[in-house]
Amino acid sequence: MLKSSAFQSEQSAERAFLDVKASLSGRRWLHALDPRADAMAMQMAQKFGLPDIVARVLAGRGISPDEAQGFLSPTLRDLMPDPSLLTDMDKAAARLADAIARRESVAIFGDYDVDGAASSALMHRYLRHFGMSAPVRIPDRLTEGYGPTPAAMRDLAEDGASLIITVDCGTTSHAAIDAVSGRADVLVLDHHQTGPDLPQAKAIVNPNRQDDLSGQGHLCAAGVVFLTLVATSRVLRARGVGPLPNLMQMVDLAALATICDVVPLVGFNRALVVRGLVAMRAQNNVGIAALARVARLSGPIDAYHLGFLLGPRINAGGRIGDAALGSRLLTLDSSAEAETIAAQLHMLNEERQAMERAMLEEAEAEVFAEIGKGEGPPVLITGRDNWHPGIVGLLAARLKERYNRPAFAIAFDAAGTGTGSGRSISGFDIGALVREAVARGLLVKGGGHGMAAGLTIQRAKLGEFRAFVEDNAQQTVSRLRAADGLKIDGAVSAMGLTQQLVETLQKAGPYGSGHPQPIFALPRHRVVSAQSFGNGGHVRVQLKALEGAAIGAVAFRAADTPLGQRLLAGSDRPLHVAGTVSIDHYQGRQSVAFRIVDAADTVD
Repeated sequence: MLKSSAFQSEQSAERAFLDVKASLSGRRWLHALDPRADAMAMQMAQKFGLPDIVARVLAGRGISPDEAQGFLSPTLRDLMPDPSLLTDMDKAAARLADAIARRESVAIFGDYDVDGAASSALMHRYLRHFGMSAPVRIPDRLTEGYGPTPAAMRDLAEDGASLIITVDCGTTSHAAIDAVSGRADVLVLDHHQTGPDLPQAKAIVNPNRQDDLSGQGHLCAAGVVFLTLVATSRVLRARGVGPLPNLMQMVDLAALATICDVVPLVGFNRALVVRGLVAMRAQNNVGIAALARVARLSGPIDAYHLGFLLGPRINAGGRIGDAALGSRLLTLDSSAEAETIAAQLHMLNEERQAMERAMLEEAEAEVFAEIGKGEGPPVLITGRDNWHPGIVGLLAARLKERYNRPAFAIAFDAAGTGTGSGRSISGFDIGALVREAVARGLLVKGGGHGMAAGLTIQRAKLGEFRAFVEDNAQQTVSRLRAADGLKIDGAVSAMGLTQQLVETLQKAGPYGSGHPQPIFALPRHRVVSAQSFGNGGHVRVQLKALEGAAIGAVAFRAADTPLGQRLLAGSDRPLHVAGTVSIDHYQGRQSVAFRIVDAADTVD
């Protein structure tokens, strides 16, 4: 059973949880709650009648007693900001309302990831309500790259578009927007970081532009689009236009993008996801429903399913296939067509997984040669000629997770031009690093935000780029990694991992970026059986306490790591095992699932 508040408050917040100073993944285990938060949790539990564990999870994430009720029951009505607070929002809403009133020809240009696909589909569905076709253009990742090109924008204008809306891109697209000056107005709806120099668009709605004081910089692009449509509906209503689209039937698209773009689940974002999950469970969008079926999603759809089952399949089209498949799927009303596209995306995702495994093996060999037995560089930079440029972002993410430091992966073509992606650890702004490298002439182009970035580089500049990154990242990354630890919310035994416990914890969800899923430690449990599965990449085990029942657990993508090797080796020596809990739905049966994220040998 869960240990009491008193048990954990007896231990100093500075002391490692279960005295784990270096786990099998090299991390120190820390208490999620300090003594002050422990007292706050007790106050919340008493004031609102919350289960102790729910109160502790909230307190461990900085939620005060005054915020608890609103956090547990977030509503769009209470948490939606006034759209007019965003710079240029009123101009964008008025121009879009004019286009609807005049039935102008409107074109949408989106990015090739989930956020771009969902943003494009959201805008398309809104305009379709008024009988407008609003074609969506998604660039090919390999031949066109990120964002609109001058040629693409000219094509849209030549096809008759008098208004072009860029979603999840466009904030830095000066040349592309200039290419249609005088022929079509451009609205930019984006969330990527940028400098002070903005293109000459009709309106640029981006909460991360430097002169925006709305405080909504945590929104993904679909969140920005959703607010823009709220503002547009407000303008149309004031003009007496109706009936208006029901935005609550489209909020599932904003929720999907919010989870998959890994933006913080706070404030309005949290309300979007909670309300969007309700819409998804009602299967309002036939594309999402079809994708859930091919992914063999079981049980009620939740945030985990969006991030790990649906999102990767939508992204697969943009990575190695037809980049427009994802946005097309999300705009459909035909179940038959949705099933066909969902099946295509599923097959592309399986192909992507195989390519990723092969690339990761090569990347890890390169990293091992660079790190050896020493500390290695603060930021990993890997690159190969034969890598697929559509998968380098996933590769960077895997390296970042495994080695706990920022990472870049670069795919070079025959001419020596590299297309790369970077992923960062919390606290290190990789987007700012890339923008500075562009300013110094080390990169052809690049940009991004705090946790992710994209770049184009010439092979001849790779050495200079490595030196620049090391000079500018060494101190910050070293400090962040030294302070890094795995925060544990509590200790529990296999016997205490009940379905009732998990259902209680779900009251504090959904979990995601900014509100991580609670992590619990199983103290002194033995591995009674272990096997690898999934092409040998994952590890499935049975864990048993000194007394009591055993529980099944899985460590994903761990087989060739120290954690996975220790689990597969077994032995009678007990382990402290840390992980997350959920309900597994399989063939109509429900059971508790434990996902292992770390483990540590016990100190006798």
